[in-house]
Amino acid sequence: MAKNADLGAAKTAKKDEFYTQLTDIEKEMRYYRKHFQGKTVLCNCDDPFESNFFKYFALNFNRLGLKKLIATCYYSSPIAGQQLQYGCDANGQMTFYFEDKGAEENKSKRPYKAVVTQVYDKMGDGGVDMLDVAELFRTGENELVELEGDGDFRSPECLALLDESDIVVTNPPFSLFREYVATLVEHQKHFIIIGNVNALKYKEIFPYIISNQIWLGASIHSGDRAFFVPDDYSLDASTCGIDEATGRKYIRVKGVRWYTNLDMKQRHEELILVKRYSPENNPSYDNYNAVEVSKTADIPCDYTGIMGVPITFFDKFNPDQFEIIWQASGNTRASAPVEILEQLGYKPSKEDRGGCCLLNGKRTYDRVFIRNKHPEPPKEVK
Repeated sequence: MAKNADLGAAKTAKKDEFYTQLTDIEKEMRYYRKHFQGKTVLCNCDDPFESNFFKYFALNFNRLGLKKLIATCYYSSPIAGQQLQYGCDANGQMTFYFEDKGAEENKSKRPYKAVVTQVYDKMGDGGVDMLDVAELFRTGENELVELEGDGDFRSPECLALLDESDIVVTNPPFSLFREYVATLVEHQKHFIIIGNVNALKYKEIFPYIISNQIWLGASIHSGDRAFFVPDDYSLDASTCGIDEATGRKYIRVKGVRWYTNLDMKQRHEELILVKRYSPENNPSYDNYNAVEVSKTADIPCDYTGIMGVPITFFDKFNPDQFEIIWQASGNTRASAPVEILEQLGYKPSKEDRGGCCLLNGKRTYDRVFIRNKHPEPPKEVK
């Protein structure tokens, strides 16, 4: 499984082109079907014919009742500046490719904007597939045109498309996750996006979590996920490989999560608590007025005070059941409001490295401070 160092190396090399697999998209989107009816979906970090996000929404355009689908990509896209062609590979599978316009014209390559407003059996073969989608572009019934700018999601042109959309669904560059989320929040957009679980701790992201503006999706709670990468991606990590079925390069990334602000019933499922508080199992921290809970499954059902739980708690977080106070990590001292630190009874020390929890002088892993909104009464002693 990929470590954070793998992601860091990818960022340094500006290898942010991780293409999400269709099966992972399908598993998550099924929880939001009711939200898509009559809406415009924007995939603003996606090559129209490379992205499985685009493929998913194009092929499910009518079933979801979409009004419009828009996809854009950055100027470094391998399809930029080329003409769309399509055909079948040696196995009879539909494939898309692009024909060069010429060396001189390719000096000023520009990214594409794909706009879909209708999907139907254009080829008349009794079904709807990507061949029909491509033909609808070729005949001009849907729009595939070059952008004026570079396709960056922060450009005025792409921000205008963002304002036109209702829901954004994509895998944004991990290295720009903070800025990407801030842009979505500023423009008051609904979204379903992929990021690393460690983004929960970012000082720019955590306030959105605590204010109930962002939460985790439903389908990924552990393990790693495989992402296809461009052909020029270096396979120098143990987590890289080549997919036998497609021949494409991939990298496995650990700690991936879906982030969204669209509600779903799974988010309100109550976490069943069977443990009870005991000083032996839930010792108090040296530097906070809170007790340790080392596993989410071990949250005591009867504790009324503040508890420190692992960051994976967010996979089970029910806002009706728990209140999030703050987090304890290396940036807590610098990022937490003074009133929060006072509420937590924080006692700074050199050992906590900026705010980590201490137990008998030793730092714990990062913790999230929570409180049970509806604790059970203490067990009667007979």
